[in-house]
Amino acid sequence: MTLPYATALVTGASRGIGAAIARRLVAGGLIVHGVARSRGALDALAAELGAAFVPCPADVTDTAAILATLAGAEIDILVNNAGGLATVKPLIDQTLAETSEVIALNLTAPLHLIQALVPGMVARQRGHVFNLTSTAARSVFAGTTTYAAAKAGLDQACKVLRHDLAGSGVRITDLAPGRVQTDFYLESFKGDRAALEARMYSADRPLAPSDIAETIWAALSLPPHATLSEIVISPTDQAPGGHVYRRPSRS
Repeated sequence: MTLPYATALVTGASRGIGAAIARRLVAGGLIVHGVARSRGALDALAAELGAAFVPCPADVTDTAAILATLAGAEIDILVNNAGGLATVKPLIDQTLAETSEVIALNLTAPLHLIQALVPGMVARQRGHVFNLTSTAARSVFAGTTTYAAAKAGLDQACKVLRHDLAGSGVRITDLAPGRVQTDFYLESFKGDRAALEARMYSADRPLAPSDIAETIWAALSLPPHATLSEIVISPTDQAPGGHVYRRPSRS
């Protein structure tokens, strides 16, 4: 089908969910500008996808650098996919630097890109913003206080944006995935891929990055007067959160 859009910006595009989204959008006929820090990984994806994929090597927290790589290109679709969780541990055990880094990556960076790119969408009276949040924003996952808070903040930002942009022609979608089989947790596993696979994926049926990409394409394929405003996509076997009761130890 023909979409009313021509170009997209996808953050975290060099691997995992971001790369799957880039592949799906290019397959649908769009020009995709892919943001990631690794120039080599972006170039490899460009070799696969051809001229329709434009590498934008930049740190997602550096909005000015991203805009410089775009060189004035008009962006119709913004996919705020980049995110990260360096450590999984209680907030009281996290350093101040770790807390600041998680907030900058998962909340501040997406908001800055929205500020930079959505005014152009409003002026053209068309556009679609996808903010990838997380089921962690809605449920309790131990050791993810800062990440969950950042994603919950982005979730609420989507709600307010929909109010502020109503009638502008710009659609806002909050997409909250459950567990997806990627390298997302690899850093928190100290680079031990075997341990990551054994703990997170081998005994379960997680989502695949392509599942997220197809979900985005489904939302884009709706007629312009309709929006999938909030989407929660989870593995069929996953039930998020839980309750724990502990009695304090007596000294």
